[in-house]
Amino acid sequence: MVHARLFGNSVSDWALAVGIALGLFALIVAIVLAVRHKFGPILRTRLWLLVLPVVYAGARVLTLTHSTKDALKTAAIISLIVQGAIWSVAIVDFFVDRYHRRTESDPSSVTTIRAFRFASVLALWCVAFLLVLSNLGIEVTPLVTTLGIGGVAVALAVQSVLGDLFASLSIVLDKPFLVGDAIGVSEDVGIVERIGLKTTRLRSLSGEQLVYANSELLKIKIHNYKRMQRRRVVFHVGVVYQTSADTLARIPSLVRKAVEDATPTTFDRCHFMNFGDSAYEFETVFYVESPDYNVYMDANQAVYLGVVRAFEAEQIDFAYPTRTLFVSGDEFNGERLPASQPAGRETDQSRYSRG
Repeated sequence: MVHARLFGNSVSDWALAVGIALGLFALIVAIVLAVRHKFGPILRTRLWLLVLPVVYAGARVLTLTHSTKDALKTAAIISLIVQGAIWSVAIVDFFVDRYHRRTESDPSSVTTIRAFRFASVLALWCVAFLLVLSNLGIEVTPLVTTLGIGGVAVALAVQSVLGDLFASLSIVLDKPFLVGDAIGVSEDVGIVERIGLKTTRLRSLSGEQLVYANSELLKIKIHNYKRMQRRRVVFHVGVVYQTSADTLARIPSLVRKAVEDATPTTFDRCHFMNFGDSAYEFETVFYVESPDYNVYMDANQAVYLGVVRAFEAEQIDFAYPTRTLFVSGDEFNGERLPASQPAGRETDQSRYSRG
């Protein structure tokens, strides 16, 4: 019995090959449809790129020439490389979009994240391109070596730019500050206007724009005032030495009431802390329960006015600097000093005295 043959293979062999190819393709389609709602990268599956791999899988049961098999194998591998690159890009986009949704309130991250995505996608497609060339029989080692040397030269030439770029990525990911935050850098204080790939720009309190390189910005101490929950205030007050002990004992309670009457404040302590050069000195600590600078200054003012009013009501005198002049000699304003008056010398002494 003579069996019909086509290109050296029986009809049953061709039927088996076609069945394997169609079965694998149907399985791939079923998997894609089943998981497309859970895995975003699957949605970028290009089914036409998977035709050659399933054809090659089915053709393995056939008797073909070596050149035909090699051609099918190379085409199948190239198709898988391209599809793998598409999946890899989709994975990068998935995580970039996920991160961006979490930080969409920070517009400064958009530029840096886009630059990161561009660099990642470029690297992925470069690797895919080199793999395709390698499977086509092209020697890629000299090309990789040349690109490596050129990359080192470019990196050395633009190392400051790359340093600022990676610093920008560090700022976006670590978030030491965001756009709109009030920060202090060295002697400057300003509002963050923009975080770019190379520089960060602040608007100072006096109005001018301050520009800092990202790499330099991360090397110095930064004060982020926006993230303050409250402000700690310490102030000192001195009263004259003529103040009685009973009055001194009442001063902490008077100051406490002045602090508690102001809002929004929290009293911490007030203590008779020191015998000054010419005054009894008290130290007071309280908190302003707001990071806003205007609220802080309003509360400060209210506390200080409350202390002044309380001292006025109790007739407590603040100590303040005055100058007393001591004159030595036998006569003063035309009058002779008693003989018992000790001789002295002229001095100029600054001290606290009763107001």
